[in-house]
Amino acid sequence: MARRKHRDGEILRDAKERASIEKQWNILGRGSPPKRKSGQKYKYVEELARLQFELLKLQESVRIEGLRVVVLFEGRDAAGKGGVIKRIAESLNPRYCHIVALGTPTSRERGQWYYQRYVAHLPARGEIALFDRSWYNRAGVERVMGFCTDAEYEEFLRSCPLFEDMLVRSGIHLIKYWFSVSDAEQEKRFLERMATPIKRWKLSPMDLESRARWVEYSRAKDAMLKHTDRKRTPWHIVDADNKKRARLNCIAHLLHSIPYKNLTPVEVDLPPRQKDRKHRRPSKSAQRWVPSRY
Repeated sequence: MARRKHRDGEILRDAKERASIEKQWNILGRGSPPKRKSGQKYKYVEELARLQFELLKLQESVRIEGLRVVVLFEGRDAAGKGGVIKRIAESLNPRYCHIVALGTPTSRERGQWYYQRYVAHLPARGEIALFDRSWYNRAGVERVMGFCTDAEYEEFLRSCPLFEDMLVRSGIHLIKYWFSVSDAEQEKRFLERMATPIKRWKLSPMDLESRARWVEYSRAKDAMLKHTDRKRTPWHIVDADNKKRARLNCIAHLLHSIPYKNLTPVEVDLPPRQKDRKHRRPSKSAQRWVPSRY
C-alpha cells in the first residue's frame, strides 16, 4: 500500500508541476518577467518557468543567428540528468532542439572511428543538441565494465581534448555538465525506482552494477576530469543531491554560457476561417472513430 501511495504521489507531483508551469507560461506571455536578484527568495515552479521563458529567447537567438550549440550531460546513474534535460527541452521547438540519447553501439558502429556515431548527431546551424550521455561513455562505463581495451581507453584520453577543440574551432558552442550525487542520495533514488513500476525501466542491470562498482567509477571520473577539463572546454560540476536546485542552477548557468538577444517570438493573428461553399463532407458514421471511453 505504501509503495502504491508513493508511486501515485510521484505521478501526481509531476502532473501538478507541469500544470503549474503552463499556468506560469500564460502569465509570462503577457509580459517579460523581472529578473530575480541574488539571494532573493523564489518559488521553484515560478523560477523554472522564468528560466524556460529565457530558454525560448535563447533558442530564437540560436535559430536566427545560425549558432550551433552542443550540451553534454554526464554523471552517475540517477544523478538527475534526464530531469534537467526534460525541463530544458519541454518549452523549446523540437525542430531546433534535439535530445541525443544513443543506445548500445551496433557491431557496425563498433567498427567505426569511435566519435563517428556522435558526429552524426551534431547540430546544424540554428540548432541545439542535448546529449544524454556522450562520447564520455568510453571514460566511464566502457572503462569500468571492460567494454574497451586499455589501448582504446588511453587513446580516448589523448584524442578527446583534440576532438573537442576541433568542435569549438569550427564554431560550435560546447558546454559540459557533470551531475554529482552522493552515495546516500544515489542509493535513495535507486530504491525509489525499484519501488515504482513506472520508473523501473530506468534501472538496467548496468545501473545496478555501477552501484556495486562505486569506487571504480569514482576513479574513472577523476581520471576523466584530469585529462579533459581544459580551459577551452571545461567541465561544470552540478551539485545534484537536490534535484530541483540542480535543475535551476544548471539552466541558469546554461543561459549565462551562451550570449543571446531578447528575441521573444512575435505575436501572431489568427486568420479568418475559409468559407466552405461547395465541399460536401462525408457523414461521421462513414468513418472509424476511437471509442469514447472517458
